[in-house]
Amino acid sequence: MLRKIGFAALVCALLVPAAAQAKWSSYDRPAQYATVTDKDVPITMSDGVKLYADVIRPDKPGRYPVLLQQTPYNKNLVDGSTAFGDTSYFAQRGYVVVIEDVRGTGSSQGQWQSFDDREQRDGFESVQWAAGQSWSDGKVGLFGPSYMGLNQLLTAAQHPNGLKAIFPTVPMADGYRDITYSGGSLNTGFIPLWLGLVTAGSLAPPEYAADGNPNDLVQAVTELAGHVTGVGGFQLNAVVNGATGGDEAYDGPFWKTRSPIEVVDRIKVPTFVVGGLHDLFQRGEPLIYERLKRRVNTRLLVGPWTHVDASTGAGLPGNGVPESLSQMELRWFDHYLKGMKTKLGQIPKVTQWAWGDNRFETQRDWPDPRLAPSRQYLRAGKTLSVHKPTTNEPSDQYVQNPVAGICTESTSQWTAGLGGQIPCTTDNSGDEATNGGVSYTTAPLKRNLRIDGPILANLWLSTTRPDAVATVRVLDVGPDGKATDLTDGWLTASFRKNDPSRSRYVRGRLLQPWHPFTKDSVLPVTSGEPMRLPIEVFPTNAVIAKGHSLRLDVEGGDFPHQLPPLPIALNELGGTVQVLHDPQHPSYIELPTLGKQAHRLAVPNLTRG
Repeated sequence: MLRKIGFAALVCALLVPAAAQAKWSSYDRPAQYATVTDKDVPITMSDGVKLYADVIRPDKPGRYPVLLQQTPYNKNLVDGSTAFGDTSYFAQRGYVVVIEDVRGTGSSQGQWQSFDDREQRDGFESVQWAAGQSWSDGKVGLFGPSYMGLNQLLTAAQHPNGLKAIFPTVPMADGYRDITYSGGSLNTGFIPLWLGLVTAGSLAPPEYAADGNPNDLVQAVTELAGHVTGVGGFQLNAVVNGATGGDEAYDGPFWKTRSPIEVVDRIKVPTFVVGGLHDLFQRGEPLIYERLKRRVNTRLLVGPWTHVDASTGAGLPGNGVPESLSQMELRWFDHYLKGMKTKLGQIPKVTQWAWGDNRFETQRDWPDPRLAPSRQYLRAGKTLSVHKPTTNEPSDQYVQNPVAGICTESTSQWTAGLGGQIPCTTDNSGDEATNGGVSYTTAPLKRNLRIDGPILANLWLSTTRPDAVATVRVLDVGPDGKATDLTDGWLTASFRKNDPSRSRYVRGRLLQPWHPFTKDSVLPVTSGEPMRLPIEVFPTNAVIAKGHSLRLDVEGGDFPHQLPPLPIALNELGGTVQVLHDPQHPSYIELPTLGKQAHRLAVPNLTRG
C-alpha cells in the first residue's frame, strides 16, 4: 500500500494546479568530431574469458564519457548505422561508444547462457573497464534496445563504479510472464526466431579470423567451437524443455534469474524507459517505470510500435513528440554524463500513444491517478452490458483451435513486427469469422470511452477436456465493422490460481491478476465443472470513440504467437469450452477507465516476480 505521505503527495499533485511545464522542444547538437574505430578490443573478465568490443571514439585525443552497449547479435552487425541505431551519432558529439559482444556470441569467448549470473557479472565488469580506460573521463551510460535494454537494468542493479544513467529501449521485466510463456503457453512466434538470430550471429567467424595471423585463426576456430557447444547446451535445450513441459515451462529460479523486475529496486541511476503498445514487452515496460519512479528520475515513453519499430522510435519526431529517439538519448546523457543544461524537465514524466486519438498524449503518471475501473458483463445475444445477469442465460461455446489468430494484430506483435506484412492482421473481423470463437459487443457508444492500463477478463468456463486454453482480445469496432485489436490476454485453465498479494486491486476491484505459474500452483480441471479464470490482459491506452463499440473476443488459440507445451496440448486438444454468464457465474471484463476524481491506488507486489 502507499504510505500516507505518498498518498498525500498524490492528492496534492492532483488538486493543486501544477506549475506550467515548459513546452517540449527538440534538442540536438551539431557533430563536433570525425570518428575512429578500434576493432576487436579485448576485455578480460574476472574468470579469464575475453569479451571483444568495438570502440568508436572522437578523432581528437582526450577523455570522454562512455556509452556502452552489450549485444548478443554480433557487434559487426550492429556497428554503425543499423536497425539498432547509429552509434557514430554519439561519438561525433563527444562520446566514446563501446559495442561489446556478450559472452558466447559474436567474437567473444565463452558460452552464451542468456542473462545468467555470469553474464550479468560481465556487465558490471565491463562498465568498470570502460570507466578506467585512458580515453574515458570515468562516467558511463548504457544504451540500446531489446536485449541491450534488458541487460542495462541487470547491470545497473549491481552499482558498477562510474555508471551515471541508462536509457533502456523496449526492455523486458519478467522473463516468464512478459514474453516466453504468456498465460502458460510457449511463445512459438518469437522465441525460436530470436534464438535463431542469436545463433546465426554467434556462428559468424570473427573479423580478425581473416587478418592472416595464424594465432588469430586458431583463436577464432576455438571460439566458434565453444559457440557451437553452447547452441546445443542452451538454445536447443530451451526449446525442447519448454515444448515438452519440462521445468522451464514453469516459473522458478531459471526465469527469476533472468527477470530484471527481480532486481529493479536496486537501481540507483536515472532511467528513461521506452516501450510500445504492441511491443514484445508491452506488459513489463510500464511496470519497470512504476517501480523505478519511487527512487530515481525516470521517464516513460510508449509509442504505437511493435518491437522493431519501437527499437528506433519509428515516426519520431511527430504526432506530439518533437524529437527523435536519438535526440532524447543525447539530451538524457548530455545532462547526466556531461552536466550540460539540456532542459530535461521539458520531457513529461509519462508520454503514451492513444489509440483512437492517434497521437502521443502526456499524463501525470502511470498508472493514471484517475483510474476508476468499470465493468462490462458478458450477456445473452453475445453482447456486453453494464448490467449483471439476473436470470439464467444459455452459455456460448468455442472450440479449442490452436491455429486460431493468424489474421490478428497478435501475429504482427509477436513476430516483432515482421508478421505485419500479412494484410489481414490490421482487421480482426476475418479471424472472428473463422476461429471458432465467440464475440461479445457493446451497443454503439453514446460518448467516448477512455481506457488506460491493464485489463481483467474474468471468465467462467467449463470444458469437455482435462484442460483448456483461453485467448481474449479487446477490440475497437468501427461503424464500418472493422475490428481493431487493442490488446490481448491468455491463460491456461490449470494455471488459473491467482495470488492476491501480488495482484493489482483498484478501488477494491481486481484489475491485474498475478498467477504463480509454478508446478505447485497447478489446479485440476474437471470436465463439465465451472471454473473462474481471471485472465490478465496486457495494458493499453485508447479512446474508443462515440459511435464505435467495444468488443471482447474469446477463442481457443493464438497462432503463431503461442502453442501449449505438449502435456497441456494433449489435455485440451479437441475440447469444447462453454462460456458461462448467469447469476451464479457472472463473466465480465474489468476496464481501466478514467474517472474525474483522484483515487488511492494500491501498489501491488505483482511487479516482484
